[in-house]
Amino acid sequence: MSTSTVSATKSAPQGSGRRKLTLPWILLIIAGGLALLSLVRVISGANDLTSIGQVSGALQLAVPIGLAGLGGLWAERAGVVNIGLEGMMILGTWFGAWAGYQWGPWTGVVMGIVGGALGGLLHAIITVTFNVNHIVSGVAVNILALGFTQYLSNFTFDKAPGGSSKQSPRIDPLTEITVPGLSDWLATLQAKHWFLVSDLAGVLGGLVTNLSLLTVVAVLLVPATWWVLWRTAFGLRLRSCGENPVAAESLGVNVYKYKYIAVVVSGAMAGLGGAFLAIVSTGIYQEGQTGGRGYIGLAAMIFGNWMPGGMALGSGLFGFTYSLRLRGGAENVHAMLLLIAILLVLVLVWQLYKKKYVQAAVAGVFAAALFVWYALTDSVPSQFVDAAPYLTTLLVLALSAQRLRMPKADGLPYRKGQGK
Repeated sequence: MSTSTVSATKSAPQGSGRRKLTLPWILLIIAGGLALLSLVRVISGANDLTSIGQVSGALQLAVPIGLAGLGGLWAERAGVVNIGLEGMMILGTWFGAWAGYQWGPWTGVVMGIVGGALGGLLHAIITVTFNVNHIVSGVAVNILALGFTQYLSNFTFDKAPGGSSKQSPRIDPLTEITVPGLSDWLATLQAKHWFLVSDLAGVLGGLVTNLSLLTVVAVLLVPATWWVLWRTAFGLRLRSCGENPVAAESLGVNVYKYKYIAVVVSGAMAGLGGAFLAIVSTGIYQEGQTGGRGYIGLAAMIFGNWMPGGMALGSGLFGFTYSLRLRGGAENVHAMLLLIAILLVLVLVWQLYKKKYVQAAVAGVFAAALFVWYALTDSVPSQFVDAAPYLTTLLVLALSAQRLRMPKADGLPYRKGQGK
């Protein structure tokens, strides 16, 4: 059965033959990005771009986005579009905070996962069993989650000491890890502001300083997801449901079961991201604290071409952009104008190499405009700073749209026995 399923899966069209984002390519992209950031830091004088605080903040902001992206990846690899990630994250924040302030943070983490999984189960029942349009179901889950948590807050948090109808009492923090000696040495090295060396020290320092245990768990879920979905028979069957469920059913795969598992796991991942927001990022539940991170996680998954490594790269990019807004604000975002201009010059060179002169001209015009903007100003408007993460989301999706290849049966209706 496994051999036949492999053949059926491999027979699916593989797009235009573009190279996948394998680990060596991801590491190469990270190294190139770090070198560019270092160059921009030296030219602009924005030394906080790659500081330990910046990297640590970016990682903390990237984790909820990455967990939502992982949730979307699980669901869509089984053929179910999960627009409801935002609602599942909201359930995770509420249930995580509700259990966390009463019985401790780790109980809150577990209950956050359970809350998100319940949202995933609801989405699975609506889409898999009743065959409702996936987008409609996802939007309904988002609306229901928001209203449900607002209703529950009125007679739980509102009655608790230190809480209100819009926020929970404070939750005890989780254990944080700092590697003694190494953290201080990297901080000293980063403070010297040497080209590339200090930037590398800042990145490594952010990974060994005040690191929550839940962050470690979340990061490990990325390779764990890759191993389960691409290196096990279970993952092969699940992915076959997203590529060709009729063929999978003919080979004995219980398509409904695998879709249910995938969507429930998807909700659990999003719920964990919500619990992270409530317990690690802020220490309390606040109404509206997800701030659209479920949708941005979906964008990160699409940017990563429905692969865990690419999704993690996209989440890191969005987390870094969020962190720029919070630390240094206008100065850091102003420096990023220079970085984007340099990237557009590289795009210009690449398009000229491929003899795509129209695209090259467009990249050249925008690069020139950004260079002029950077040279003639010392800062950017505060409105632009606030919009930077969302503009980054749109820009990344626009630039990556040409290489995307979603699962073939993603979002398509399926009924048991429809191929007979």
